[in-house]
Amino acid sequence: MTTLLIIITLFALFIPVYVYIGYPLLLIVLDKLVKGKPLAVADITPSVTLVVSCYNEADVIEQKIKNCLALDYPGQQLEIIFVSDGSDDGTDDIIKKYCNERIKLIRQEGRLGKTMGLNLALAEANGEIVVFSDANAMYKENALRMLVRNFNDPAVGYVVGAAIYQDEETSSAGASENAYWQYEIFIKKIESKLHSVVGGDGAIYAIRKSLYLPLDQEDINDFVNPLQIIAQGYRGIFDAEAICYEQTAGDFDREGKRKQRIVNRSFTGLMKNRVVLNPFRFGFYALEVLSHKLLRWLIPFFILLAAAGIIILAQMKLEVFQWLLLLGILFSWSIVIGRFLKDWSACPSILLVPYYFYLVNFNSLKGVLQSLRGNVQITWSTPRDQQAAMRAVSIKTMLAFLAFILLSAWLFFDTLQALL
Repeated sequence: MTTLLIIITLFALFIPVYVYIGYPLLLIVLDKLVKGKPLAVADITPSVTLVVSCYNEADVIEQKIKNCLALDYPGQQLEIIFVSDGSDDGTDDIIKKYCNERIKLIRQEGRLGKTMGLNLALAEANGEIVVFSDANAMYKENALRMLVRNFNDPAVGYVVGAAIYQDEETSSAGASENAYWQYEIFIKKIESKLHSVVGGDGAIYAIRKSLYLPLDQEDINDFVNPLQIIAQGYRGIFDAEAICYEQTAGDFDREGKRKQRIVNRSFTGLMKNRVVLNPFRFGFYALEVLSHKLLRWLIPFFILLAAAGIIILAQMKLEVFQWLLLLGILFSWSIVIGRFLKDWSACPSILLVPYYFYLVNFNSLKGVLQSLRGNVQITWSTPRDQQAAMRAVSIKTMLAFLAFILLSAWLFFDTLQALL
């Protein structure tokens, strides 16, 4: 029985290590050993429809319109469609001032969600290539050219650009998110060379219009749509030179909510399209999806399983697990410290890494559990539209923290005494 518990605990510990360290190392090794798939890029200018999703974007929509008009792409080849999901803050009125033969507004009543709005837009889009964007994503002047050059290769079905966060110097949450995103970009580059980048990015990604399949309301378009394109036999490319700039949620709590919504909808979408996990049909791409997405979303479940096993085995006086328990408790305390330092502007970002790790995984856990219960988040709110997060710590939260500190302190010193 003890041997079985040790095996389960070590396996549960292995998964997070593999996902965050082992998988990137595997990609690096394969990139050195395996010749990547060739890509025939060229400076082409097919007809493009740029679709911009909006909900209560009055603060930024005019800047976005001007950004679209300033793009370095032939005007006669570019159509711009703004999709408003029942905005009630004057967003539509601002867009209407710019509407002409190139710029259209589609208003969707009833807050049906971004995906349903995109279905409406694609029904009216005339471009051979459709580029998806968000209202707060400001494109670099050559972004469209960088995206569409990849479609010169007939095997390419979608292309994902690089969203660069601009507020990392003023926001601790932004700094953490930007560091995480740089790690993501590193992985996306190698995945793209070996087979395909996993998923898209709602801020900047493009597809061949002919490959678009109408999505269900609960589908998250920038994850499910690429899965559908892969299933049709095409590949997806990440182009780091196709750049847009956007801001993070700017607050740890709002960033956590955003993560929860993304995981909630993406997990649901993957379960509906789980055929892509079949390695006999999709080859290396199946491993990419498993390692980069599914296992990462499930990490909190493995961490909880490993924690339970370590506690039990440490109480059985197995020394290696006693040391692991001490390290785990110290890491947990660093999360608690980060929780109380996160709103201090002078706090060094490095001290908040454990808290950000906790935030990402805790909200992944919530997103997956919501999905398993059949609760899928359909609509979204922009960070600018949300109320500021409550700063006060409730009595219930304080009591929970106190109980955790007391219990973990007892475990820590009891284990330390046993070791010494």
